[in-house]
Amino acid sequence: MIDPQLKRGLLDVCVLSLLRRGDSYGYQIIKDLSGCIEISESTLYPILRRLESGGCLRVYSVEHNGRLRKFYRITPRGVTVIDQFLESWPEIRRVYDLIKECAGHDARRVSE
Repeated sequence: MIDPQLKRGLLDVCVLSLLRRGDSYGYQIIKDLSGCIEISESTLYPILRRLESGGCLRVYSVEHNGRLRKFYRITPRGVTVIDQFLESWPEIRRVYDLIKECAGHDARRVSE
């Protein structure tokens, strides 16, 4: 299970990445993410509101079956957030490699 703090940051980038492919709505975003990372409505909607207030996405409504459905569209600021994440990936990978290496050493010490 992913640490909640780490998951929160990853979810932001995941949501923005999906929206980079095209506009979408909440339920569809949850479905699209389900193959990669677990997310619920109670987790997604605060993320969407936070990303909107941060200028990373815009919201608009479309009528669907007589009801208004909120759609989300990434902004240039949202694209910048994705790009910054991708630029930081080598550092994240080094941290992952260090943790994995140290965990291997720990396992040997614990078993002695």
